[in-house]
Amino acid sequence: MVQTLSISSSLTSTGNTAVYGKEMVGRRHFEIIGKANMKSGIGKHFLRHGYVPSFYFKGNPNSVKKRNFGVKAVWPFKGGDQESGASSERSEAANEDILIFFFQLDLATQVQRALNLEEYEIAQQLRNKLTEVEAEILKQQEAKRGLSSKSEAQDKALSVVRLRGELQNAIENENYTLAAQLRDDISKLEAESLAASAKALAHENAQYAFRLGQKVQHKIFGYRAVVCGMDPVCCESSTWMEAAQVEKLSLGSNQPFYQVLVDVYADPNLLVAYVPEENLLAPEEADLKRFDHPYVSFLFYGMDAAGDFIPIKQLREKYNRPRHEIPLDPEDDEGGGAA
Repeated sequence: MVQTLSISSSLTSTGNTAVYGKEMVGRRHFEIIGKANMKSGIGKHFLRHGYVPSFYFKGNPNSVKKRNFGVKAVWPFKGGDQESGASSERSEAANEDILIFFFQLDLATQVQRALNLEEYEIAQQLRNKLTEVEAEILKQQEAKRGLSSKSEAQDKALSVVRLRGELQNAIENENYTLAAQLRDDISKLEAESLAASAKALAHENAQYAFRLGQKVQHKIFGYRAVVCGMDPVCCESSTWMEAAQVEKLSLGSNQPFYQVLVDVYADPNLLVAYVPEENLLAPEEADLKRFDHPYVSFLFYGMDAAGDFIPIKQLREKYNRPRHEIPLDPEDDEGGGAA
């Protein structure tokens, strides 16, 4: 049955530096891609399994924008408008993250195809866009891995040292009003520095119970899913955490959270969920049953012998995860040796 994915996005202007900005949404970008499409068929790899992702971007190419995506997916073949309790874990942020990853992969493919066709001007413009996208993605990944938290903690520690010097001068000059204010500022900075250090440490020491491509089952809602991303702690907004009742979890937000693709036949309205580790289970036996989701063919090479999906190299690099090797069956190994 045909699966239709409709994605709409809008961007709003701000005075701040952009997240992808004009390069992602500028009309010139799509003019370039259009020319490449006519000559090389770029973008045809999106046409798989009978569905077509449709992207709608609006924006002024001459100004820098801040990303503010709204993502909507509609599945006409099952479920209608019925909502389930699992919808509380639906994550537009996770879905957006995956779509941007697709955009990065698509740009890289188009650069190579343009080079193959000796369209060097188009290739250079696409490469410039790809460089900006990759730089912003790297910045986001560093923030998630706690590198920004470590830097923040170091900056605050330096500020504390500076303020202590000012405090000593204020005391020596008997400026006790200023000294009291500086003490309050130091106490506040020390608390913030401790929190940032704790966050950075949590990221550095993160241990994941599940891996990319692994099939899992939700403990509460029962649906089948595949892991396609992971964070050492919850990186969603406070609004999302309140709606998902994260505070009621035994480990709260300070545990790994996973981006999972939900089997569309199990819950066609969910698409992408953001699930805490304590709410996921690994199947006791190999799950070789059919699993349908429109993103699977882009993120994974296929299934392994255990029924899990094999993540593409770029996805493993995104999360800095090693390649998973299926353990050899001792009986099969002995049998092969005897043969």
